[in-house]
Amino acid sequence: MRVGSKRVLVCDCEKSLSISSENLAQALGADEAPFINTQLCRSQIEHFTKALGEQVPLLVCCTQEAPLFREVAAEYAPDAEPTFVNIRERAGWGEDGKQAGAKIAALIAANAVDLPATPEVSMESEGVCLVYGSDEAAIAAGRQLAGQLDVTVLLSEPGDIVPPAVMDVPIYRGSVSRASGHLGAFEVTVNDYAPAQVSARGGLAFEAPRDGAVSQCDLILDLTGGAPMFPGQDRRDGYFRPDPSDPAAIQRALFELSDLVGEFSKPRYVTFDANICAHSRSAKIGCSRCLDACPISAITPNGDAVAIDPYICGGCGACNSVCPTGAANYAFPPADALHERLRALLRGYAKAGGTEPVLLIHDSEHGAGLLDMIARYGRGLAANVLPFPVNEATQVGLDLLLTALAHGAVRIVIAAPPSRQGEFDGLAQQFGIIEAVTSGLGHGGGRLELAIEDDPDALDSILRRAVDASAVKPKYFATAGTKRERLSLALAALHDDAPTPVDQVALPTGAPFGAVEVDTDGCTLCLACVGACPTGALLDNPDTPQLSFLEQACIQCGLCSETCPESVISLAPRIDFTNAGKSPRVLKEEEPYECIRCGKPFGTKSSIEKIVSILAEKHSMYADESASERLKMCEDCRVIVQFESKDNPLGGTARPIPRTTDDYLREREAGEDSDGDA
Repeated sequence: MRVGSKRVLVCDCEKSLSISSENLAQALGADEAPFINTQLCRSQIEHFTKALGEQVPLLVCCTQEAPLFREVAAEYAPDAEPTFVNIRERAGWGEDGKQAGAKIAALIAANAVDLPATPEVSMESEGVCLVYGSDEAAIAAGRQLAGQLDVTVLLSEPGDIVPPAVMDVPIYRGSVSRASGHLGAFEVTVNDYAPAQVSARGGLAFEAPRDGAVSQCDLILDLTGGAPMFPGQDRRDGYFRPDPSDPAAIQRALFELSDLVGEFSKPRYVTFDANICAHSRSAKIGCSRCLDACPISAITPNGDAVAIDPYICGGCGACNSVCPTGAANYAFPPADALHERLRALLRGYAKAGGTEPVLLIHDSEHGAGLLDMIARYGRGLAANVLPFPVNEATQVGLDLLLTALAHGAVRIVIAAPPSRQGEFDGLAQQFGIIEAVTSGLGHGGGRLELAIEDDPDALDSILRRAVDASAVKPKYFATAGTKRERLSLALAALHDDAPTPVDQVALPTGAPFGAVEVDTDGCTLCLACVGACPTGALLDNPDTPQLSFLEQACIQCGLCSETCPESVISLAPRIDFTNAGKSPRVLKEEEPYECIRCGKPFGTKSSIEKIVSILAEKHSMYADESASERLKMCEDCRVIVQFESKDNPLGGTARPIPRTTDDYLREREAGEDSDGDA
């Protein structure tokens, strides 16, 4: 069976799945009904090898035996890269297995969409390892690693410790005051730094200490049990911080550390476009959403934009979730491909006759493990629950969530690990915005839920909760384009069939949509806000003093209000569904001020009058009426009048006329004539 460009091999796993070949072909729009294998990984492996010979992309409906299939592919077709989809634990195994046909079709349709490769960054470790602790456990760990790594032990405030009989690892005293870097490029600053005395007898003793010692290393094992050296420490590659009271955890860390020598690569999780970043303008801070959301401080200010360190980035995707412009774009996988797979999933489910889809977004580790437990030991996933794996639950944002609702999802549940408890603030903010939209349009609230669970039964109960689906009418649209374009399409789709299609919906503070309100009485049309606006939402007019606003482009970064010298700008977060927000509207305009000397327009009436009144009253240089009158002149006339003035500060005595050779010749001739006459 072909789905798109892929040949699909279906297996019912020894008849443990109920699959109708004809129904599956009809649901997927395939030209032929697929052959249903019963043991593709064993007795029917020749069906796989035969398909390899066709030299077309393969999609195998099995993930458990993926290593075996890859091994066979490497032997028979080294260039082949088969992909895999789980229709067993995710659909067919469970109480609703016989009703899971639509879900199976949807999963196959979604996985027929290819996800492009993600760029990578490389890191190199030479095995220089710092073991940081306070007692004999640190020395023991260092000695255990010494055979594979170049180890140094640093003891913070050590107590009475018996010196090793053989000093096979260097031991120092000191406390880390600062740490930075990543796998292969750590740098630590140590205070109270001192090497161990070689002549220590009854217990470890140290030389005279010093502060501010700086050292580089490739790996760090932190056994202090105190505050971590880095925020979000479990995402910092090369930094290990096991519980010092858990010997098994320490051994796991030692096992991993011993292999970290050589060159390693990791995905470049986020691509960044500084041109559309709204962080800052002219030293005024606007949007700081990504900085606030990043749990490991991989994002730092960088002039008017921010910088994302790909070596530190742990791939949580929180920056992608909260970025209003799409400047920070999650690339594992790219947004376009992920949205296309989401569209294929929900559309395929509806096309196969499925109703009331509940979208379950989960990560590939914690969430996938819970789903396996539900399938193997519980009731199995309900037939209308569509699992949608992503790299990290925190990577999803408004565009994907609103698109899922527009495509017909009646509920969205995000399964999140409790171990990431501190990383969900950005996601919760997105939930609040979507709740305001769905409630305001009459689609009803409570359609999104963050399930922070370790218990598979608890997650299953959450997924089976009923919801009123009467207001949801799916619309499928192409999702290529920028983040703002995807958001516009999704919002328009939700508004078109809304039970209460209001023109405007108020949003909570921090939402990336809204209006700019200007107190026109205090506005002088200085247009500083126009220069500060990073998205072109505030516009000027080159022909006349005028301030306009394009609501569709506003991301509510606040740079305009921060920049305004009159403090007359405020933000009003909302969504305007009318056409009024799609074209500029004039906020304030006035006649230009004309130069009192030549009549040329050179400013706005309100701004010139305000400058004159302030300087004439408060500045001694403009106390004289003639001086204040110059403020009412254009830049050319102001200079001319200044030089015409008798008290011109740049004036001086009359300059002598330069003498030339002709002058000297005339004087000499005049002298000779005078002598001759005499």
